[in-house]
Amino acid sequence: MKLDNATVLVTGANRGIGLVFAREALARGARKVYAAARDPARITLPGVVPVRLDVTDAEAVVALARQLGDVTLLINNAGIARVGGFLADDAVDAAQAQMETNFFGPLRMSRAFAPVLAANGGGAIVNVLSIASWISSPLLAAYGASKAAAWSLTNGLRQELRAQGTRVLGMHMGFVDTDLTRGIDQAKSTPEAVVRAALDALEAGAEEVLADEVTHHVKRGLSAQPGVYLQALDR
Repeated sequence: MKLDNATVLVTGANRGIGLVFAREALARGARKVYAAARDPARITLPGVVPVRLDVTDAEAVVALARQLGDVTLLINNAGIARVGGFLADDAVDAAQAQMETNFFGPLRMSRAFAPVLAANGGGAIVNVLSIASWISSPLLAAYGASKAAAWSLTNGLRQELRAQGTRVLGMHMGFVDTDLTRGIDQAKSTPEAVVRAALDALEAGAEEVLADEVTHHVKRGLSAQPGVYLQALDR
């Protein structure tokens, strides 16, 4: 799918990777870019159309899909991360909050916008995932579980939406230098690099993109003996 003349909706577009997705879509010739955030006043990127959206609000998601009938590319980027392991005191609350945004958010968005994409010729969905889909750590335990669920969702949507001509791209990456990873002392990619990799893959017809070298390393290790997922994520 080419970005030229596309109509793009990016969730969580007020900062970080979402902001860069919106900027790069415009640079690649998108006809229109809807930049979604809980507070659209925080969206200041020239050229985009700010829209209000909380992906945990089912009614708001459905209403937005009725409003934006011209979308041809949905980028499910909105996400949250909380530090802590499964045995932490707040583990259940943290897991529920992250699942609501990181799994149920893309599920709601994809269900609501699938008919819109079909009506516009098929289009595509990009789901922003993580190497935490495959390998976990007490640093981001529930976050990893939510991204593993989102990876499974991505694989399932790909099968269900193929008949209507909608392509689903899963974007995996390690730590990226954004507000979300502030305070995490690990090597990080730039948001510009991972977004370029994702959109290059989308335009090339891929269904999965490994956006940095550490993600390639982890993916290769899934079939190793012992599997890389038996170790903690330490870089």
